[in-house]
Amino acid sequence: MNDDVPKGVHHEHPEERGTPIGRRVFLGTLALGAAGVVAAPPLQRGLEAFLGGTADKDPTGLTGLLPNGGGFRYYSVASSVPRKNARTYRLTVDGLVDRPTTYTLDDLKALPQTRMVRDVQCVTGWRVPDTPFEGVRLSRILDAARVRPTARAIRFTCFDGTYTESLTLAQARRADVLVALRMQDKDLGHSHGGPVRLYVAPMYFYKSAKWLSGITVTDEVRPGYWEERGYDVDAWVGRSNGRDDDPTS
Repeated sequence: MNDDVPKGVHHEHPEERGTPIGRRVFLGTLALGAAGVVAAPPLQRGLEAFLGGTADKDPTGLTGLLPNGGGFRYYSVASSVPRKNARTYRLTVDGLVDRPTTYTLDDLKALPQTRMVRDVQCVTGWRVPDTPFEGVRLSRILDAARVRPTARAIRFTCFDGTYTESLTLAQARRADVLVALRMQDKDLGHSHGGPVRLYVAPMYFYKSAKWLSGITVTDEVRPGYWEERGYDVDAWVGRSNGRDDDPTS
């Protein structure tokens, strides 16, 4: 998955399986990254787009170390992630609900949208301040599905085929948890988890699963991908993972 993972990750993804970038390309990218630190804003925006595209073809994780104008790093735990669009994207809601549902991208866009602006904090240390996200409150989707009384948690799956995440039901119903369709006032691009991702504003960014494809209501918390590898299940910024960052909300 995600924009927020530690060592040893693999990078993203076109429809076919990605291949490692060559040494010359990587060294050239390093030089371009250094130039981007002092470049004018138009060049920085171009650099960010370039790094996102390079990450699509780089399962080594090295491009995640490079600077870019937007401050984000591009991560994935899968070496290849299919691209989805309005025609092919689907989000399923199932598990302990009375009304299982499948949403298209147009279905999600037709629901009331919520916009919020928060800092994005990665557990590895970087932060992108004042980042706008927009989408459907997860609580609205859960209410429409009619969650059963025995439900206690949510499990999220992603169309990279690998990444998973979790929230308690109480966490999922917070007003600052979105099924996000837009980021930085534009539609979510593939490198940022588009066309739809989870956004959990008060938690470290690994909770905000990219390429969201499934919302399953469960009777207990089932740890997600990085939580099975030692990250905290409750990932409040500044109160978890042994860090002391300022809260994001």
